[in-house]
Amino acid sequence: MSDYLLKAEDINAKYGDFHAVQGASFDIKKGEIISVIGTNGAGKSTLMKAIVGIMKPSGGKVYYKGEDVTGIPTHKLVEMGLIAVPEGGRVFPRMTVLDNLIMGSYTPKARKNRDQALERVYSLFPILKEKANQAAGSLSGGQRQMVAIGRALMSDPELVLFDEISLGLAPTVIKDIYATIRQINKEGLTVILVEQDVKRSLKMSTKAYVMLKGKIVLEGNSQELTEEEVKRAYFGI
Repeated sequence: MSDYLLKAEDINAKYGDFHAVQGASFDIKKGEIISVIGTNGAGKSTLMKAIVGIMKPSGGKVYYKGEDVTGIPTHKLVEMGLIAVPEGGRVFPRMTVLDNLIMGSYTPKARKNRDQALERVYSLFPILKEKANQAAGSLSGGQRQMVAIGRALMSDPELVLFDEISLGLAPTVIKDIYATIRQINKEGLTVILVEQDVKRSLKMSTKAYVMLKGKIVLEGNSQELTEEEVKRAYFGI
């Protein structure tokens, strides 16, 4: 049995002739938080799409719980406990907050514990209970991000990939969302943070990977990497 909950080996991904991800490898153990850091266009989101089955890698392998899941459809990975929260707080805007959350519990396993999961989400984000019958599209950006996170948690996941969750949000909202992520990690959830925010993600994670032009150019213990070496890798200087 592998020591790693998820392991990506030599992942390549292309958009036509454009080689967006080039030989990227990383791993994460159960209970860890890792961060994948890089500027806009570094290839972070494309790498994550290849991990969660939104796009098929042009090369490399993805292993989850020791099983080769390369190219497996996203909904199958959700059933296995792997889910992504995409950037931008994407919701079903005309559906209520409650219906958006319930959409997350569509798998047989999650459906059994739907009521308990819903109460858990409401305890993490009390504002969602207050606004349960409002259209999700009427919420603020931070509240929509909470709905997106809550919907992912409704699937009863083991590993959640958060893609640029702080993008465009107010600092106080970001602080609250990060505090929630830390809390659910302490309760056993494994987390991948994909971020441009270097300081925040390094402070939060146990291990960090820096991407530049589709490649992972630096990796190491988040507390041991110096700000200077991360900056040099981040900007390619």
